[in-house]
Amino acid sequence: MKHNTKKYYYLIVGAGPFGATFAHEAALRGKRCLVIERRGHLGGNLYTHQENGINVHDYGAHIFHTDNKPVWDYVNQFTEFNGYINQVVANYKGYLYNLPFNMNTFYQMWGAKTPAEAQAKIAEQREAAGITGTPKNLEEQAISLIGTDIYEKLIKGYTEKQWGRKATELPSFIIRRLPTRFTFDNNYFNHRYQGVPVAGYTAIFDKMLDHDLIDVRLETDFFADKDTYLAEFPRIVYTGMIDQFFDYKFGELEYRSVRFESELLATNNAQGNAVINYTDAETPYTRVMEWRHFDQNGDDDVTILTREYPQDWDRQKEAYYPVNDEKNSTLFKQYRAEAKKYEKVIMGGRLGNYQYYDMDQVFHAALVAVKQEFKQ
Repeated sequence: MKHNTKKYYYLIVGAGPFGATFAHEAALRGKRCLVIERRGHLGGNLYTHQENGINVHDYGAHIFHTDNKPVWDYVNQFTEFNGYINQVVANYKGYLYNLPFNMNTFYQMWGAKTPAEAQAKIAEQREAAGITGTPKNLEEQAISLIGTDIYEKLIKGYTEKQWGRKATELPSFIIRRLPTRFTFDNNYFNHRYQGVPVAGYTAIFDKMLDHDLIDVRLETDFFADKDTYLAEFPRIVYTGMIDQFFDYKFGELEYRSVRFESELLATNNAQGNAVINYTDAETPYTRVMEWRHFDQNGDDDVTILTREYPQDWDRQKEAYYPVNDEKNSTLFKQYRAEAKKYEKVIMGGRLGNYQYYDMDQVFHAALVAVKQEFKQ
């Protein structure tokens, strides 16, 4: 079956942020694009829908946060952001703590009232744990940063649920993404620009792909006719799993997946916060989102909660998080070397690059790819 019936220059595989940004920019430069998407909606994992006046994030909470002003200005041309600041609460066996780790957390955990008291407690626990030199794994890195008590109560159970492996088996860099600060500041991100789209994330992609030179086909699987697509299109932007593109010829890369359970409750405020993390090992979910607290929209008499359950990935599930340990990173390098042989294909996005990206990094990477493609 022929697919390039309108003399498209680009085939964009995936309508998430990387693919949509590339398609939008290519169309502005006069290039005709066909975007195909396996799922029945635009936006990839940023897809949102409205229910009872509440913007629900179908694939987990997404808060846009960045210090990259060009990227912030770029996304703001497609929608208005509300200025939401993420302030997470951790629930450990019924006890509540503020996240990320800050003076409120240290006071709740130890009664520490000054930065000096908190720093002394962390140093004492680091020494007692025998952590010296460069941390070899996530456990050592965490204890080095914030001490044993906080590691045991707020990191260990949550992290091992999320990744499905012991903290001693995880690379140290995972925990470095989480800020530690010695001020009474519950702002989860150390970024100047933050917010959630007032109309939901889907509105961004609707606007991005609304162009005469862009056609979109949903529920269309690239792998159902991969060879024909490769033969017919001059250039292909591929944002799916890189190992799947090569039919897993070197073996499967590992991912973590997530399952979501949502419920509608007859109240306008069930948990009092947008995100509560459940950090003990026994609770099967990692966090609960109450969507109306992200933007204060919705009917007055209901709220929607979503629980997030981490799970092992298999080929029937969505791949969410690359497992960037040494084994998988080595395997990815083989696939990346193979990809370089396909001169007409641009690999992009979280799955195409086998890398955990924040949203701003995906938009930035797409804009960089556009500059390279059009030599600007």
